[in-house]
Amino acid sequence: MNSRDKSIIITIDVEDWFQVENFKNSISYDSWENREVRIEKNTHTLLDLFDSIKTGTTKNPQNPKATFFILGWVAERFPNLVREIVKRGHEIASHGHMHHLCSKLSVNDLLADLTKSKMLIEDIAGSPVVGYRAPSFDINKEILEVIKFCGFLYDSSYNSYAGHGRYGHVDFSSYEKNEIAIRISDSFYELPVSNLLLNDRVIPWGGGGYFRLTPGPLFHLGVRRILKNDRTYLYYTHPWEFDPEQPRVTSAPFFFKFRHYVNLHKTKSKLLKFIDTFKTYNFITCKTYIDKIRSS
Repeated sequence: MNSRDKSIIITIDVEDWFQVENFKNSISYDSWENREVRIEKNTHTLLDLFDSIKTGTTKNPQNPKATFFILGWVAERFPNLVREIVKRGHEIASHGHMHHLCSKLSVNDLLADLTKSKMLIEDIAGSPVVGYRAPSFDINKEILEVIKFCGFLYDSSYNSYAGHGRYGHVDFSSYEKNEIAIRISDSFYELPVSNLLLNDRVIPWGGGGYFRLTPGPLFHLGVRRILKNDRTYLYYTHPWEFDPEQPRVTSAPFFFKFRHYVNLHKTKSKLLKFIDTFKTYNFITCKTYIDKIRSS
């Protein structure tokens, strides 16, 4: 089996620097409108990065395609950004509307948040939104049922790393699995973030701060192991991770600031190197991957 039989899925959670969960105790929701908005510039950095590199075969080179999970709050204020992402051939999906943790919302409030963001983004994009990712990977079985009820084809919120206090837990052992796709029903799938399994121990390897902290060659080695086992690697990042000049939140706890700001100046070059290292693999969107799984 060669590299063209394996897939790499790049996902981006489109939220600004002041909307991250680590800063919630320092930055109130009602102050968002008065913050320096940098999401357009930083998302364009990612779009231009993807356009600058070719993947695939020599005979059939193409730009890598990604899935952008966008906050409804962002889409509402920057509709042209949504359209630009679609225009460049990427997938638009939902990250909810206000970056509330799903487990902190009532069922009715969660339904309202998911429905509002889905309909808003669909109206702007002019196409269906079939994917969702929960803020901070905060899901459980009941939350998954709500996501499914809202008409999504897939969720990509499960992170199996248990060492993070906000990540949710779901027992998927009874469900059918095809590569990384977990079939919840005939019309609903889970696409978990990829982690490394070493001696039955889960090592966080999906992206974010873990990507920025891990030396590139070591990270690539872990990805190769994941691809060998699962034939698919799912990576996540955020536009603010490509912005070392963003405002500093000095009032946040030290560990939160460290996790947020560490090695921001290296993210762009590391991602370019990562894509170049695996350029012969299939860089596809979540939706394209689900279509492939369903037809296999």
